[in-house]
Order: sequence, then C-alpha cells, then structure tokens
Amino acid sequence: MARRVKNGKISSEFAARLNPRDSKHLVRAIVILKTNGDTQSPVRPRTRASRSQAISRTRQAVLAALDEIDHILSRHNGRRLRTIPDALGSIPVETTSAGIRALANSRHVKAILEDQAVSLLS
Repeated sequence: MARRVKNGKISSEFAARLNPRDSKHLVRAIVILKTNGDTQSPVRPRTRASRSQAISRTRQAVLAALDEIDHILSRHNGRRLRTIPDALGSIPVETTSAGIRALANSRHVKAILEDQAVSLLS
C-alpha cells in the first residue's frame, strides 16, 4: 500500500490519483516552496523597483531549498522542469508518485499542485 501524506500539502483528490499509478509512471506537478515572507501578511509593493526587490528576495529564499528538492527528485527518478523558481517561489517538476509524496514531506515545501492542462470552456 502506498504511503499517504497527511500534512495537507497535497489535495486529497490529487493524492487519490497518485495512489493507483505505476511506480515508474512520471507525474508533473507544481511545487510551491516556503519563503521568508510566508508568515508576513501580503502587501503589494507600490513601485516597479520594490516589486523587483520582492521577487529577488523570494527567489533567494527558495534557492537554498533547491539542493534538497534536487536530492529528493534524483532518488525518485525525477527532475526540475525549470532551473530557477518563479516570482512566487514555485517550480514545476516531473517525478514518480513516490517522489511527489517525498517532496510533500520536505520542510521546504509549502504545497504541491497537480500540473493540469488549461483549456477554454466550449
């Protein structure tokens, strides 16, 4: 039986779709990393320069976590799909369902979202 993650970092729907998967099947997900600003209330920076500084601070805060993320991914036949996190501190990955659960158990991960296709409503 697959080990379940009960820390709320993965939705129950996504977790349910992970369980029946073959252990070698790769899954794409968006990993949202913890930043230093996670405990502060969100304040929208007023100037372009202050927004750029906020993005830079977020990226610096999550860069320290990438070594551990890469280590987890390598143990589970996974990889990052971008070299650096985006302005919100998230990074797309591809790994096995066991890799997704291992990432969810990392202290550096805030949440994991299923990478889903977006389409227009008809």
